[in-house]
Amino acid sequence: MKKITFIGAGNMAQSLIAGLIKDETSLSLCVADPMSSQLDIITNAWPEVVTHCDNLQAIENADVVILAVKPQLMEQVCEPLQDAVQQSQPLIISIAAGITESNLSAWLGGDLGVPVVRCMPNTPALVQAGITGLYANKLVAEEQRNLAESILRSVGSTIWFDDEAKLNAVTAVSGSGPAYFFLVMEAMQNAAEKLGLSSADAQQLVLQTAFGAAKLALESSDTPAELRKKVTSKGGTTEAALKELTQGGLIALFDTALSAAAQRSEELSSK
Repeated sequence: MKKITFIGAGNMAQSLIAGLIKDETSLSLCVADPMSSQLDIITNAWPEVVTHCDNLQAIENADVVILAVKPQLMEQVCEPLQDAVQQSQPLIISIAAGITESNLSAWLGGDLGVPVVRCMPNTPALVQAGITGLYANKLVAEEQRNLAESILRSVGSTIWFDDEAKLNAVTAVSGSGPAYFFLVMEAMQNAAEKLGLSSADAQQLVLQTAFGAAKLALESSDTPAELRKKVTSKGGTTEAALKELTQGGLIALFDTALSAAAQRSEELSSK
């Protein structure tokens, strides 16, 4: 039975724990967090998960250590663990945005290095509907790679990348992406209310339409562009709306928006 230790008991750690337990995987789960209130949430929801306030106790005999703390806290969390990690060489999985593999290796492995998988999940992982981009350094064995994938697949889909720099693009597309769709939903709801619909009706129509469109796109063999063409009748209502959106520069705006997000991700990673 593999032992997986989470450092940090926040939302993403809770999502992964929920996904792993739902999958009924034969894993021993452990969580460390300095806040007893966070550990109480874990214990109340999943009594089988072992909790610790001390990180060193939590990672003892761990096969996998998942770093689920805020990026600005990562260095001070990692450095006290260096000796223990060097001795046991567990797989390190980081879900912190902007913290590079080289930083993690330096803080945890020193000159020896340490097997690290850096990943970029997104917030739909909270409802087991996320997608995660993953990157593994050269010290990660095939079995560890498979284990990392199975852990992250408990909260959605996964995509591996051979170039760590591509995680900046992943951040721009899927990491920040839910907010783009929330903004579109917000704008559509506001417009629907101006057309005379109640707030409740407008929200239900928009959210179900967004869900249905995503489900249709996922289950169809057609590309989103082909699906758009199929529902756009010449001279119809959809064509009238899409004409306004394209002439208003929507496509160009997404291009510049994602470029800005990727550039910011690169800046944060280089600090």
